[in-house]
Amino acid sequence: MTIALVELDLLRELVYGSFRFIKSQCIENDRLDDNRLDDFQLLSYDLAFCVAEISASNSLLNYALKFPKNNLVARVALVFASENYQTVLQRLLVRTSESGCNSKELVGLYAKPSVTELLTYTGSHVLEQIGREITGAGIERLPSTLDDEKELVRETFYRFANDVVVPLAEEIHRKDQDIPDTIIRPAAELGCFGTCIPERFGGLQPDDNSDSLGMIVVTEELSRGSLGAAGSLITRPEIAARALLAGGTEAQQKKWLPALAKGEMLCAISITEPNTGSDVAAVSLKATPTERGWLLNGSKTWCTFAGRSELIVLLARTNTDLSLGHKGLSMFLLQKAAYQGHGFRHEGEQGGSLTGKAISTLGYRGMHSYDLFFEDYFVPAENLVGENQGEGKGFYYTMAGFSGGRIQTAARATGIMQAAYEKALSYACERIVFNKPLGEFQLTQVKLVRMLAAITASRQFSYDVAALLDEGKGQMEASLIKLFACRAAEWITREAMQIHGGMGYAEESDVSRYFADARVLTIFEGAEEVLALKVIARGLIEAA
Repeated sequence: MTIALVELDLLRELVYGSFRFIKSQCIENDRLDDNRLDDFQLLSYDLAFCVAEISASNSLLNYALKFPKNNLVARVALVFASENYQTVLQRLLVRTSESGCNSKELVGLYAKPSVTELLTYTGSHVLEQIGREITGAGIERLPSTLDDEKELVRETFYRFANDVVVPLAEEIHRKDQDIPDTIIRPAAELGCFGTCIPERFGGLQPDDNSDSLGMIVVTEELSRGSLGAAGSLITRPEIAARALLAGGTEAQQKKWLPALAKGEMLCAISITEPNTGSDVAAVSLKATPTERGWLLNGSKTWCTFAGRSELIVLLARTNTDLSLGHKGLSMFLLQKAAYQGHGFRHEGEQGGSLTGKAISTLGYRGMHSYDLFFEDYFVPAENLVGENQGEGKGFYYTMAGFSGGRIQTAARATGIMQAAYEKALSYACERIVFNKPLGEFQLTQVKLVRMLAAITASRQFSYDVAALLDEGKGQMEASLIKLFACRAAEWITREAMQIHGGMGYAEESDVSRYFADARVLTIFEGAEEVLALKVIARGLIEAA
């Protein structure tokens, strides 16, 4: 285990060497030249995944060290680490001409005894043996590292997902229904909406320290029940709470946070516009000052849960000088009535209108994402976050709001992976093919081992990042776990579908819903390409 950690760290240094090489090619007048960086997009994208996979491997290996007597945990961790080592090394080898790497040095790694030993865990018979143990014992997850308090939280939401969410999930998805109150109300009673809100405002977050782990545990179990019907219930109140805590006045915090914590007021976040995507600084919806407040004009898109929500946290441009970029943006709190269904028109009490139309989507149904159209919609001055002191600071409040978004999205990915794996394992053990269970075939066993390894790595990596975030660190690691987990969720839900064969393609099969839902994970909360290039790669190049 220790040898694997050492070899992965050495491999990471080679990856960092490539980042240093890119930096040397893109520096002009002591600054990175964006046009030159664009010439290295493919390499930077690959290197970002290399760092994410090495980091996930390290988390899983360190997790295994906590169970020195558990041979299964050790072997699963070494399988995952060895396969990622091979993947990263191959990526570097095919790009030696543009990465600054020495091909002879890379090839020479295969001759190292420690590397040779590590790569034995990629062997088919090793994987088959582990897979036979997993299917034979029906192992759905590896041992937990949670303390008793967090384990109780996990078990509570595990039961809630099984008893309340799962029975409704298929109908919500296939009929594209709203999330019913039979899910929302008991979720609120369990404190679901207050996981990121301080206790002094009625939430579950300690007043004197952060507790990201609790949010991750709850999110994973809700997402295991259904990503669309439950997995994102926490997301919007969390973003709103973080933004209000970062920039809201005392009066605003006292007014809005208790209502959000108790689930008395549901919430949506409206940032994205038709022509901006992940470029938040390019937001153009206008907020024009008027007597006692502001008038909103323009459009937003992909505003999830906008219909049911009674509060929309919205980013708008309060200064029309586009050269100011993000410094011309402010954040508003827009109160409205709740509406069922796929469309609504809301007339403001003090003038103007807001129209919403749900966007038909492949998956992630239940909350519905809306196109929004504002026409002279009035927002009172006291609903500008931070009031006078908050004008022009909306971008910073948005970033504060989304600071936990990536780690939470990783938890959502872990939850949907866990659900897919459980279904695949169960089906493989029950389905008879060529006179024996599907789970007795080598290829099925290998698939299940790889799935369990990736899920456990994602879970443990997210736990590690939670600890860093609580210390005021870990923003890069949060981006890395989001990149890794969301891509892994696409693959694992695909493999679960494949194990089910024809039934996996049927709408009545849960795994088809998991596959459709997982596809959104690499798109929202920072598209995979933007995350890899603009956040991870650029950050590591700048630090090189």
